[in-house]
Amino acid sequence: MAPPRNVVKIAVQMSDAIPQLIQLDQVDGTAKPLATVLKELCDAWSLTHPEHYALQFADGHRKYITENNRLEIKNGSILCLSTAPDLKAQQLLGRLQNTSREGCCEVLRNLVLLASDMTFAQEVISRDGLQKLSTIIENGDVLCSLGEMLALSLRAFLELMEHGVVSWETLSSSFVRKVVSYVNMNLMDASVQPLALRLLESVTLSSPALGQLVKSEVPLDRLLAHLQVMNHQLQTKAMALLTALLQGASPAERKEMLDHLWKKNLRQFIYKNIIHSAVPMGDEMAHHLYVLQALTLGLLEPRMRTPLDPYSQEQRDQLQALRQAAFEPEGESSGTGLSAERRRSLCVREFRKLGFSNSNPAQDLERVPPGLLALDSMLYFSRHAPSAYSRFVLENSSREDKHECPFARSSIQLTVLLCELLHVGEPWLLNKTWKEMRATQEDFDKVMQVVREQLARTLALKPTSLELFRTKVNALTYGEVLRLRQTERLHQEGTLAPPILELREKLKPELMGLIRQQRLLRLYKLWFCCLSPNHKVLQYGDVEEGAGPPTLESLPEQLPVADIRALLMGKDCPHVREKGSGKQNKDLYELAFSISYDCGEEEAYLNFIAPSKRDFCLWTDGLSALLGGTMGSEQTRLDLEQLLTVETKLRLLELENVPIPEQPPPVPPPPTNFNFCYDYSITEP
Repeated sequence: MAPPRNVVKIAVQMSDAIPQLIQLDQVDGTAKPLATVLKELCDAWSLTHPEHYALQFADGHRKYITENNRLEIKNGSILCLSTAPDLKAQQLLGRLQNTSREGCCEVLRNLVLLASDMTFAQEVISRDGLQKLSTIIENGDVLCSLGEMLALSLRAFLELMEHGVVSWETLSSSFVRKVVSYVNMNLMDASVQPLALRLLESVTLSSPALGQLVKSEVPLDRLLAHLQVMNHQLQTKAMALLTALLQGASPAERKEMLDHLWKKNLRQFIYKNIIHSAVPMGDEMAHHLYVLQALTLGLLEPRMRTPLDPYSQEQRDQLQALRQAAFEPEGESSGTGLSAERRRSLCVREFRKLGFSNSNPAQDLERVPPGLLALDSMLYFSRHAPSAYSRFVLENSSREDKHECPFARSSIQLTVLLCELLHVGEPWLLNKTWKEMRATQEDFDKVMQVVREQLARTLALKPTSLELFRTKVNALTYGEVLRLRQTERLHQEGTLAPPILELREKLKPELMGLIRQQRLLRLYKLWFCCLSPNHKVLQYGDVEEGAGPPTLESLPEQLPVADIRALLMGKDCPHVREKGSGKQNKDLYELAFSISYDCGEEEAYLNFIAPSKRDFCLWTDGLSALLGGTMGSEQTRLDLEQLLTVETKLRLLELENVPIPEQPPPVPPPPTNFNFCYDYSITEP
């Protein structure tokens, strides 16, 4: 009889002892206390002092089991009897002070392995474990020779602090300065500096006072030096500390820091040493680069949220500077000796030529966003590319065919678009698209929609540099946008039309048979196990590491397909089933599958771990097809969709430019008589 659902069957093992199989009742109120369970286990193994023992999961980081987390024990879990956390912490900390350097390293390795467990961490912290570790870290250059012992001490310290039992603000300034010194040293063990940077990052994010200390003690140039090394982990932690320092700075300090970094070519370092490094950029580095970008662009927000003040003399002068940069020679020649009223009228006309919508240009910049950020962008263009600016304005302001592109209005709207699309882009894109569309003033909104689509489509490709962005966005012409729109529309219409859907349904059985054949052929690929050509036997065996694919004859073991009971996947597999919460096992769940088969009167298993998700799908689909089951993987769905799309297009080639009706044509009524049928009853002479 199966045990109740609230009762789990587990195995408890101990070194040099036969494991015990026990049952645990997990319902509150009726569950047996863990102290009682421990006493019964110790009695069975003739152990005294059960209070000196505790239960741990046998896999992963060997998490201690308490009354609070006992519900994590699942049916089939494997536990081990080990030293209680309080006694274990006392033993390790005692040995840490009274042993050789090699012994200290061994103790620290054990601390690192166990420190991620909250129960053990609390016991270590309550016994001044953090203080003992900080003493080793502060004396690292004397005691540890800046090597393994210091790295292990930093790692154990970080693991204990990660639980949040002790605040980072309690750390002393002398301790933080010592960790800073490890970051600033040139000759340093490669395993120490990433840990020191990680510790300083946590300090900076958690304590404003200590964060200021780190900011004053760690030069930005030192972090730049770490970003240029080939050590990917060191790069990542240096970028993490850099973004933490930027987050803790005031807007003025942040701008000063970023200005210094850009002058020191941080962009080039990121581009060459991180984005285009030989080592793929990890998720953590990508996150920190995103934070850096957000902080940099965030400096533009005050200008974006501030409307132009018509009473500000500085801002009025900036508007006049825009006009003068484009029209001053013309204004000087035609405005000499003019009255104030005539000169004012001339300025209004020139602002109109510049592309402002209102006679008073300040009114165009009262909208937020983009506010003063649009004015900043126009001024930057006029000052840093005066020739291009003058050519653009004069070319469009002198046209008489109503196809002029208004510079000011375009700049304001384009700034809004860039604010929405990560604030990046090519300022000439709008003028280029305007010419391609042969747009007039009435087409302004239409042009902006196309520009938005060009920017969005280019950003969706995730270009890795501004130059690559410029190349791709210039290649995405107005004609290319129209072609993409038409292709997408035709694809959508073809997919949703009822006759096409009916055709796809008729093609599915044939194409599923093709996929089934491919999956079975995949099982011929040798991977410790393969399917015989007659589909009757699975042959498998051990292969030496590094050896090439074995031949069919070299696999000694055979499993008849007729003896297979079922295909198991994921957590249902016996080799990963309910073994606890270890991260390694969790990572393998999605790649594990097993074949259960009859072995005499017992059930046996052939267990697999696929090297990739695709291989997992191909093998499980193939085995399902072999057993007459359904191929239900995501890979099968994708393959079927691809084959259906191609086959449907091939079937419809002869119907090009022929409209496909939504409904089938009506069936005509039957004829009034059937005299046209041949009468076989009449025999010919």
